[in-house]
Amino acid sequence: MDAPLWWDEGALCLLDQTGLPHEVRTVRCVSWEDVAEAIRTLRVRGAPAIGIAAAYGLVLAAQAHAARPSGDLLDAVRRAAAGLRATRPTAVNLTWALDRMVAVAGSSPAADLPQRLREAADALARADVATNRRIGEHGAVLIPDRARVLTYCNTGMLATAGYGTAFGVLLRVHQEGRGIHVIACETRPVLQGARLTAWELLRAGIPATLITDNAAGSLMQASGVDAVIVGADRIAANGDVANKVGTYTLAVLARAHGIPFYVAAPLSTVDLATPSGAAIPIEERRPEEILTVGGVRIAPEGIEVRNPAFDVTPHHLVTAIVTDAGVIRSPYEPGLRSAVATQGADVSRPGR
Repeated sequence: MDAPLWWDEGALCLLDQTGLPHEVRTVRCVSWEDVAEAIRTLRVRGAPAIGIAAAYGLVLAAQAHAARPSGDLLDAVRRAAAGLRATRPTAVNLTWALDRMVAVAGSSPAADLPQRLREAADALARADVATNRRIGEHGAVLIPDRARVLTYCNTGMLATAGYGTAFGVLLRVHQEGRGIHVIACETRPVLQGARLTAWELLRAGIPATLITDNAAGSLMQASGVDAVIVGADRIAANGDVANKVGTYTLAVLARAHGIPFYVAAPLSTVDLATPSGAAIPIEERRPEEILTVGGVRIAPEGIEVRNPAFDVTPHHLVTAIVTDAGVIRSPYEPGLRSAVATQGADVSRPGR
């Protein structure tokens, strides 16, 4: 299996990530509401993947209302876009994909709308894989031979349309036969590293070790980490990075130990309208993710919970940002603006 989502006879099929690594099962979405629920419940997750899933959600909305007058059909698609947009507030790829799909809807004749949206969603998915491969190529040059590289959360095939972002860099280095060893953090509270990244590392044959999140500093102190590479859910104009909560801690530790800290993400993750990380909305998720492990409660009744899903790493802690347009270094704002202006928004433009 090379992708976490695919179109099948008028429905969107998703590899249910909540079942991994013990069970490989599929969720079949026949309405945009099904897609929204799959995004909310993390059956599909990863910034690029949820954007593409939402794009196909608009295809389902158009199919469901294809017989309605053109104005009503377009309104139905826009309502679906608003509903999907509200599922995950931090990852900007979701809004990025939906904006492009709504633009296609607004310029398409009603009779052709479902097919045009399907073609646009297919184009987004194909472009994402190509984008990730370019990220892998650009990022691989930053990783030394036989490096021990620490990564966090999940940035592989499961988080994208295929190949992966930060994981794609690791995969490229491994495919070049350069003898890397990956250190995967478990990534509490939902354990994306232990459940998903470890599963993908084994499938790819990449030598790897799984550690608890709080063991990272100890390994760095013992000179057991040569580089850190993570993904991103949103990159502000100044280079501040929103990613899975715990990323900021790793960046601080890496700086304290003189270890390069790399971020790998497509240009669709760059949000030039957000000046800094202070303006990025941080999603708060259900307390049950903290209170339970594997469905078993581990905390006493009555305890209050905070469960932010993301944190923001200030740009001064980032050694470089690896994008599909190349490696960008500080000062980030001019580099990010130049990359987006010359390549960014058009790289994955539907229909291109």
